[in-house]
Amino acid sequence: MNRRDFLKFASIAAGVLASPQGARAAIDAPGLKEGEVFSRDKLLEYARNLAKAPYQAPDATLPSSLQNLDYEQYVSIRFRPDRGIWSQDHRGFVIEPLHRGFIYATPVDLFTVEDGRVLIVPYEPAMFDFGKIAAPPPDSKLGFSGFRLKAPIDMPDRLDDFAIFQGASYFRAIAKNQVYGAAARGLAINTGEASGEEFPAFRAFWIERPPQNAENLVVHALLDSEAATGAFHLTLHPGEITTIDVETTIFPRAKIEHVGIAPLNSMYLFGSNDRKGVDDVRVAVHGSSGLQMLSGGGEWIWRPLQNPETLQISAFVDKTPRGFGLLQRNRDPADYEDSRHRYEMQPSVWITPKGDWGEGSIQLVEIPTDQEIHDNIITYWRPKDALEAGKDYSFAYRTNWCWTPAERPPMVLVHETRVGALGSKRRLFVIDFQGDLFANADNLNGVTPEITVNPGKLSDVSLTLETERRIGRLSFGLDPSSETYSEMRAVLVKDGKPVSETWLYRWTP
Repeated sequence: MNRRDFLKFASIAAGVLASPQGARAAIDAPGLKEGEVFSRDKLLEYARNLAKAPYQAPDATLPSSLQNLDYEQYVSIRFRPDRGIWSQDHRGFVIEPLHRGFIYATPVDLFTVEDGRVLIVPYEPAMFDFGKIAAPPPDSKLGFSGFRLKAPIDMPDRLDDFAIFQGASYFRAIAKNQVYGAAARGLAINTGEASGEEFPAFRAFWIERPPQNAENLVVHALLDSEAATGAFHLTLHPGEITTIDVETTIFPRAKIEHVGIAPLNSMYLFGSNDRKGVDDVRVAVHGSSGLQMLSGGGEWIWRPLQNPETLQISAFVDKTPRGFGLLQRNRDPADYEDSRHRYEMQPSVWITPKGDWGEGSIQLVEIPTDQEIHDNIITYWRPKDALEAGKDYSFAYRTNWCWTPAERPPMVLVHETRVGALGSKRRLFVIDFQGDLFANADNLNGVTPEITVNPGKLSDVSLTLETERRIGRLSFGLDPSSETYSEMRAVLVKDGKPVSETWLYRWTP
């Protein structure tokens, strides 16, 4: 992980990982302690009972030598590869605990589950190379801030990173030959609210020892915050598409009006549709290019991302959603011209709900930023009804970290969106749809665009063809008059049926 990627992820956690000082509430429950028989039911019961008690923040106190580390100092603390858990066992997976320090002050408990019994992963300073930093005394009990997972994902005879759990309830993963980008969270609470967002945190992990040469790894986690607790069961499978199957049960301590299920974070600084004020030699800078949605009614929707002048929150109302995610569609290095950060190699992340999630909305939060180290894009499922204290709520879903989701729209896709001036007051929108439909000029016969803008006036609608690139180019003008926003929708239809995904966009000055 390079400096920018680390700081990008660290910027998410800044201000949310520093906990109030207090006695640390250690994991002390039957079935979850050293030497005892572990079960999911015991973790669920512990989370349920924990929600009945007042929240107690973990003690984030660090020795003075680790309190004020900067980035360079923190990353100089390196885990010794030969100390990796299961590194000599040919299990197919290796765990590397992550040290506390920098912004990662809050400790988490790490356990393995071997032959059904719980084993604590004890902290030892000898597990780490501290470089020029003074190592803690040998008998220190500092604990860890998280862990990374390695597997033979890129080459069969080499272990490489494929997932990281560190900071609040954040975790990230990559598919084969990718680099880290978008992140997921266990739970979001009050995102975008004026009262401030709450960041639940994973307090402890129980990682099941897999059989030799295993392809899947099971991780259990306890989540805790002022408003809720939760029990998580995650099954990770690295590969061409890395999947993480998530099963979670949430226990609210208090009524939660605004909760986010399966939250994702990413970064969008600028791109083809949003270059206002950009003075940068690169073509584009983003970890995701758009929000893809598959509604409960079967409509495929594409919403290009933006870096707005002011905070923008969009809600896409749905019932029983079939999928959503933050995708990186631009895969040519020339789309970015950034050989250092390799945005074209960052993952698309696709969420597939399991079961009936009922009524609610897919929320999209776009936060203004002037630096690419900040993850300014957030999306999640928000249930229509509040979560009530004293009840439990279960959700299950699959998270695919991939180049392209396996489930794709059976129609032409939005390849690119561009926005520019049209005269002195109007705006010009150009949407390139790409697919085999446009490989032959005759196929354009009978294809018509359906466009709505509200508020504003539509003008200059045109649909042209570039057969060599299999592109149908839709362009139109928007006269916003004195309005400060416009919600737009465009889809290509033939014989009364859509032949393209639906393009949605919010224009703001």
